[in-house]
Amino acid sequence: MAFSHGSNDAQKSMGIITLALLAGGYIDVFEVPTYVKVLAATAMACGTAVGGWRIIKTIGGKIFKLQPISGFAADLNSSIIIFGATLLHLPVSTTHVVSGSIMGVGAAKRINAVRWGVAQQMVVAWVMTIPCTAVMGAITYQIVMLFI
Repeated sequence: MAFSHGSNDAQKSMGIITLALLAGGYIDVFEVPTYVKVLAATAMACGTAVGGWRIIKTIGGKIFKLQPISGFAADLNSSIIIFGATLLHLPVSTTHVVSGSIMGVGAAKRINAVRWGVAQQMVVAWVMTIPCTAVMGAITYQIVMLFI
């Protein structure tokens, strides 16, 4: 899971850091420096090691009560999906993939074991994220343009 997570999410952070370095004049070409790759990999590893289990426990506890074998199945499925998306150059949300995997494992075990009300709230939040952030982005742009 850590490898899949890093291969999908670290590149986003590296791109932002590299863009900031380019904009600040610290590098001349938009090419990710080795030290940025090392820092991103280290940060992802530390974050996953320190807080990853809490996220899985929280998500797993809210959607479906995970047991070791069901947790393993959800984790394995998440790893496969995230790695496949990375190979296809598709940006996916690790949180969405893990949550969906937990729902699938729970439904496979027993459909009523999944807390579908919690799952519904999560899906509504996911669907609302893109239009809400688009509107906020437009508003932020208009505010910035007032000062330029």
